[in-house]
Amino acid sequence: MAEPTVAVGHVTRAHGIGGEVAVEVRTDNPDRFVEHATVYTEGGRSLTIQRAHPHGSRYLVKFGGVDDRSTAESLRGQVLVVPESWLPELGEGEYWPFQLEGCEVVTESGRSLGSVSEVIPNPANDLWVAVDGEGTETLVPAIRDVIADVDVAAKRILVHDVPGITAPEA
Repeated sequence: MAEPTVAVGHVTRAHGIGGEVAVEVRTDNPDRFVEHATVYTEGGRSLTIQRAHPHGSRYLVKFGGVDDRSTAESLRGQVLVVPESWLPELGEGEYWPFQLEGCEVVTESGRSLGSVSEVIPNPANDLWVAVDGEGTETLVPAIRDVIADVDVAAKRILVHDVPGITAPEA
């Protein structure tokens, strides 16, 4: 696939004998795993969903052309992706985690906290994990009192100097 893609799921195993697979869902979009929707493997194989339903913390998904356990088992370990252009538009000040990963986090005083390695979703606010060259992690709360500016195109995040969070204790 020529266009950049975003992971939306991971096939963990075959389920039953009829071709269903268990998918660990990695998307908040409720329309991603519905009848007739399409996803791709990282290798570019197109898969059309015939049916899908929640099953514990995962989804059970039946893809067209995957009609038996051995064919379903061949999908084990596959990461399911969609083109970035399929993502819905976000509001001002909202970012997809993949857009933030790799961005350098710098304080207003010029101290680098490293690059964002992970975005941890939380009910109140996400936490952006910045890791510097020495492996030191800084958890940056994604709130206005901490985040000064985000420039995804330049891969740079500016944060306020907040003692105990982004600046050493005084």
